[in-house]
Amino acid sequence: MVHMADASSSGALAADGQRLMQVLDELGIVTTTVEHPPLRTIEDSRLLRGKLAGAHAKNLFLKDKKGGYWLLVALEQTRIDLRVAAGLLQAPRFSFASEADLDRLLGIKPGAVSPFALINDTQACVQLVFEQGVLDSDLINCHPLRNDRTTTIATADLLRFLEWVGHPPRLIKIIADD
Repeated sequence: MVHMADASSSGALAADGQRLMQVLDELGIVTTTVEHPPLRTIEDSRLLRGKLAGAHAKNLFLKDKKGGYWLLVALEQTRIDLRVAAGLLQAPRFSFASEADLDRLLGIKPGAVSPFALINDTQACVQLVFEQGVLDSDLINCHPLRNDRTTTIATADLLRFLEWVGHPPRLIKIIADD
């Protein structure tokens, strides 16, 4: 159930990083956040984030052929074949959603995509999917609605937050083809 009465799917009243931290605090969720130069890619992240405990997520904001939106979260080293992921989810063909869709639905800019952004999806337009490997980590690192910070959160607490915002994840297992 979404508890943010003042948020909308337009992005105009979207929660910001400060509101996100307030919600996490209200839920009794302990996090650690570090500042760093803005990160837009996984390669940027590896070079500039420093040494942080926990796994690092990559987040793909996708649109399917029928207009559905998906946030696919996997460990940064996981190779994602969008065709395979769509098949596992029984979804129409995936492509990357536009920057305008990202702003409209999640209230964030490119490079800041993370499960935390679902705090702004009060209309439940985005389906959340975790690759199973994410749940194998005790700690996960995600951007807190901006790409110049990384927040470390216990994976169990992230799941509790996602339940609170009405976005429990679906799970898929992607088999590496090594």
